[in-house]
Amino acid sequence: MIEAVSEDTILITLAEAIDERLPARIAGLADNIRSACLPWLVDIVPSYTTLMVVYDPLKIDFRQAVSELTPLVTLENTCKRAPEVKGRLVELPVYYSTETGPDLQWLASECGLECEDIIRKHSAVEYRVHALGFAPGFAFMGQVDPTIAAPRKTSPRKRVPAGSVGIANRQTAVYPQASPGGWQLIGRCPTPLFDQNSLSLLRVGDRVRFKAISREAFLAAGGELTP
Repeated sequence: MIEAVSEDTILITLAEAIDERLPARIAGLADNIRSACLPWLVDIVPSYTTLMVVYDPLKIDFRQAVSELTPLVTLENTCKRAPEVKGRLVELPVYYSTETGPDLQWLASECGLECEDIIRKHSAVEYRVHALGFAPGFAFMGQVDPTIAAPRKTSPRKRVPAGSVGIANRQTAVYPQASPGGWQLIGRCPTPLFDQNSLSLLRVGDRVRFKAISREAFLAAGGELTP
């Protein structure tokens, strides 16, 4: 479905529910739109089930933009039964601990598990990057094992350290920079997820696997323990 959401924005909905195959389809459609070199295109914003297209209303109106986008969407739909695109596999080291994950013990208690169970379940799954947003380099990944899912905090922290690994419902993410945040924190990753030159390490459609590392390995990799 293609619909207007504002005077310069179009929303393309590819599905009604999250599907592990959707990130690859959405990334493919985004690539096709970029490759078309549309002179009125301003930005493309992928999300879990949608792709938002921002256009310059001084160069094109809604009807004509939809007319030019429709063949690209139709092409993507005809390819949806193609073999799944695997995407890049990115491994992120994580120092899981109560020292770096202030919610790890709370989450274990809430789930009726031990901290080691939370770590094992979180690092056992290969996640898919569904969307980027909130902050530069912040990748929304899914889905965590339902037995360790937990809602966001009712009152977000004023400051979450850079590299913090969190869970919110069945999503997981790494905070690229220090910022406010309400996800349940279970560890910290020493790998930078964003810099001004290479921008975001992760892209929509990527696969991510977390690897548990020791405190010593975390510090050797440049990790910081500052609150």
